[in-house]
Amino acid sequence: MEKNWIKIFASTDFYQSEIVKQVLCEHQIDAVLLNKQASSHRDSGDVEVYIHQQDFSTAIELMILNQL
Repeated sequence: MEKNWIKIFASTDFYQSEIVKQVLCEHQIDAVLLNKQASSHRDSGDVEVYIHQQDFSTAIELMILNQL
């Protein structure tokens, strides 16, 4: 992963992480998922959402406003 990406969210629920990513992308914040779950054991590991550092404040505000 490139420099200046930070983790803003992590969950064992893939769909919750995808919702966070989609809300951020809808507001022109580049976001990517990093799935650290083992393929055979979905309850171990997280699905993480990463964004650029400069978008951190805006992303946190969006997550609070959308109750994510």
